[in-house]
Order: sequence, then structure tokens, then C-alpha cells
Amino acid sequence: MELRRSQADIPQADQYLLDTRDREDFTHTDPWRVLRIQSEFVEGFGTLAELGPAISVFGSARTRPGTVHYDIAEQIGRLLVEQNFAVITGGGPGSMEAANKGASEAGGLSVGLGIELPFEQGLNDWVDLGINFRYFFARKTMFVKYAQGFIVLPGGLGTMDELFEAMVLVQTQKVTSFPIVLVGSSFWSPLIDWVKSTLLGEGMIAEADLDLVSVVDTAAEAVDHIMAGLSDRNGRRRPPTESM
Repeated sequence: MELRRSQADIPQADQYLLDTRDREDFTHTDPWRVLRIQSEFVEGFGTLAELGPAISVFGSARTRPGTVHYDIAEQIGRLLVEQNFAVITGGGPGSMEAANKGASEAGGLSVGLGIELPFEQGLNDWVDLGINFRYFFARKTMFVKYAQGFIVLPGGLGTMDELFEAMVLVQTQKVTSFPIVLVGSSFWSPLIDWVKSTLLGEGMIAEADLDLVSVVDTAAEAVDHIMAGLSDRNGRRRPPTESM
């Protein structure tokens, strides 16, 4: 389902789910929503079950074509396909569109996992295999379940949410460890410095948690770090990398 113009202003499924106000309409009750949630998981699992090796690429929907970050995302999509990976994005514009474009033009499988929002609507034109979700948590499950690693370009709150969720899942061993690569040292350095000085400095994380992510500046470095991280996970020797 895609909502545009006036229809985009209606309450969203996530809003209905998290809103505690009473509604008598059966289609707005929690038991009914369980069936809707189940259907999203069934569709996601069924559609992506035979996807094969894939990397999830996150980044801002506001990144403009022709900018450095857009060009890097496009290069990342192409390079991942050359390494026989499918590319999974949020299916929207900006960095997501760029990664999908690079993957599609390289002849690989370009996947978009969209979300019902009152803005940034619709899957971009470079998505070959797309699913639209109502619920963020169902969508996030697909990002993690079907990816062997994450590449994260500069972005806003949604990108930060996806990044930190991935880090928590690895830290708590809820998933088999996979590489997480941040692209753009000038963008990410202030955050990394804060993590070191404040979170680590005040004992909120362990020093080993600093190794959860690596920071690079080019598309080639990002894909190289993904390959190195997967080699390390599979028990083969991994070349030195720069982490936090």
C-alpha cells in the first residue's frame, strides 16, 4: 500500500498500534492487528526466503543526486553486486535510491523494504524486488534476518535508529556477529568521539564495544571491510581494520 497527497495524512498503522486511546472499530483493535502483523512477517519471509547473500545499506532519504554521498552509495551498490551480493535498502529516495541504482545497473538484485509514512512515499524506480510495510519492527526484522552485513551512510534519525539497533543486536549476541561499516569519517567522527568519551568514559559500554563498527571514506573501503568482516566471522584470517 502506498499513501500519497491527502491520503498520507491519515493515521498510520504504527500510530494505531501504539496509541492507547480506545477505539471500538474491530479493525483498530489489538487482536485484529496481530493478524496484520503476522501477514507482514509472512509476506516478508516468503518474498525474501531465497534472496541469497545480501548487504543492507542505510542512509538518508534527503541525500541529493550528484552529491558525494549519493555517488558513494551508488558505487557501493555496484561493488556489492560485483561481490555477488544482493543490495537491500529502505526503498526510498536519496542514499537508498543511489544504492539500489548502482545494484540494478550492475545487473544485481536490488531490494527495497518500504514503510508507510506521511512523507517520502513510494519505492524508488531502481527497486527490482520491493515490499511495503506498515510496521517498523516487521521491516527491521527483514533488514537483519536477510543481511550478512550493514553499510551505513550519513543520515538522520531513521539511520541512527537502524545503526544502533544493529549494534545492540551484535553486542547482545542476538544475531551472529556481522560487519557494520560507517561511511564518511567527517560525518561520523563527532558521534564516535562522544561514544568514546562519554559512553566508554562513564562505563556505559565496554571497550570491546568500540569494535562493533568500522569507519571508512570510500565505497571500495566499505565493501573491503564487509568482505574482511565476513571472513573473520567465518573463521578465516582477517586483515587489520580501523574500528572506532
